[in-house]
Amino acid sequence: MRTTRIAGAFAGIAIAALALTACNSGTPGAETTPGGDASGEAPAGNPWTVAEGVTIDGSPTFDRIKSAGVVKVGVKEDQPGLGYLDPVSGDRTGFDVDIARWIAASLGLDEDKITFQAIPSANREQAIVNGDIDYYVGTYSITDKRKEQISFAGPYFITGQGLLVAADNDTITGKDSLTADDVVCSATGSTSIQRIKDTTPSKTKEYDTYSACVEDLKNGQVDAVTTDEAILIGYAAQAPDQLKVVGEPFSEERYGVGIAKGDTAFQEFINTTFTDGGETWTAIFEKNLGASGVKATQPEVDPVG
Repeated sequence: MRTTRIAGAFAGIAIAALALTACNSGTPGAETTPGGDASGEAPAGNPWTVAEGVTIDGSPTFDRIKSAGVVKVGVKEDQPGLGYLDPVSGDRTGFDVDIARWIAASLGLDEDKITFQAIPSANREQAIVNGDIDYYVGTYSITDKRKEQISFAGPYFITGQGLLVAADNDTITGKDSLTADDVVCSATGSTSIQRIKDTTPSKTKEYDTYSACVEDLKNGQVDAVTTDEAILIGYAAQAPDQLKVVGEPFSEERYGVGIAKGDTAFQEFINTTFTDGGETWTAIFEKNLGASGVKATQPEVDPVG
């Protein structure tokens, strides 16, 4: 059973600057949905509890949340296992979504006090700057360019570009095993597909969405799908009898919680929640992504500031 490399285990790997189409595929629409399921109640078996009597001195974000009595959270809703909204049941599920719920609970807010909002990738910084959302959790890579406009808590997960193949494929074991006979699929214009073109002899196929690539993989039309491993883990967890993630990540992406720039008190509060909640983090990962067979370790958070 393979293990994702988390929190410093990428030492020695050249960190590639990924264009964010790969790890931050756009989320269609900007629908606002209160709560996480049709009933408005938190799903059973959550590994967190709702805190009481919370105060955060010097945090404009917390002051706004406390005044409103609700927390507005930006998420994705098209990534199974990470951030997904079921169009039939209305259930909102995934590792990132549960991380967002955990943060809300640590602030003293139960499920019925959370308003989730799907924010397209290109609009995330502006939504945070405008105060449209209080924080964002959704495969949101920490980058120096983004830090010019906002701040990040975390990271809460570290991933990198990976490969998804059929469960019975024993030939493709990682990037270096790809041959000229293999067809690899990813999102059009993504850095992931460009990296495959630049560094492997394999053929490529492109779609607007990763889900289309996954369907081709299931149907035997392509040999592998590539993007951030965290996204691929979600697909593998959804169909473990059909799909698996292979090899080691061949880039690095550090997922953080996007917050208002300079709100160090709020940043420190979230980081402390992560640092003190290792068992909760592990339970959230196992609940959402454990079925993929991939094991992960919670990363250390960055210094506040």
